[in-house]
Amino acid sequence: MNESATPRLLVTLCTYNEKENLEQLIPEIHHHLPYAAILVIDDNSPDGTGDYVKSLKKTDSRIHSIHRSGKLGLGTATIAGFQYAIENHYDLVLNLDADFSHPPRFMPDLVAATEQADVAIGSRYVPGGKIEGWGPKRYFMSGAINWYARLLLRLKSRDCSGSFRCYRVPKLAEIDFKLLRAKGYAFQEEILYRCRRVGCTFQEVPFTFEERRYGSSKINMKEAFSALWVMFVLGIDNLQGKRVKVLPAESAK
Repeated sequence: MNESATPRLLVTLCTYNEKENLEQLIPEIHHHLPYAAILVIDDNSPDGTGDYVKSLKKTDSRIHSIHRSGKLGLGTATIAGFQYAIENHYDLVLNLDADFSHPPRFMPDLVAATEQADVAIGSRYVPGGKIEGWGPKRYFMSGAINWYARLLLRLKSRDCSGSFRCYRVPKLAEIDFKLLRAKGYAFQEEILYRCRRVGCTFQEVPFTFEERRYGSSKINMKEAFSALWVMFVLGIDNLQGKRVKVLPAESAK
């Protein structure tokens, strides 16, 4: 990335029934980062999210979209955004949830942090970070998952489970996405593990996590237990030193 010039930045939003949020979120993203392109990866939302984004594209060249056949998982949706960023030669890709839990006012801080690190993590758990609206049970679950991820995957970040992050695209291009195990919420920990394995540097940026404005959360106990299992398997992969990088023959294609 040429740090003396404005980076080519792609903001990715993975959506399922988020039309009400997007109506307010997209203008706010462009208020804080007017030069950013936005890619919406929609899993055939029945609330008309996909059609709404198609209508925006007609008048705003900064809006792009990928429309998928159904709910194929948060992990695969995020990967689709990463691959789009790689194929279209962006410098940075910034991912955030589409429900306003990651306030866009913190996005410029993440972008600025990539001048010093390959991955900038929006963190709830470093000094200055905080969470609004959580009860003790949710705090405990999040803390336990982050401790588990640091233990098994040798991650040093305090916030390993959030999706509010900005990545340098050339480093993401070194990762072989075909080897990823997680399709759901464990993707957030797995991609940090794979970034670590390809030599990425990390910086945590404090932000305030807020409750979603519209709609309901998609996470459930099945997803939580699936995430724990995926991290356990990745811990074994880590001990065995299994490959994470794209093979030279593949990168030359």
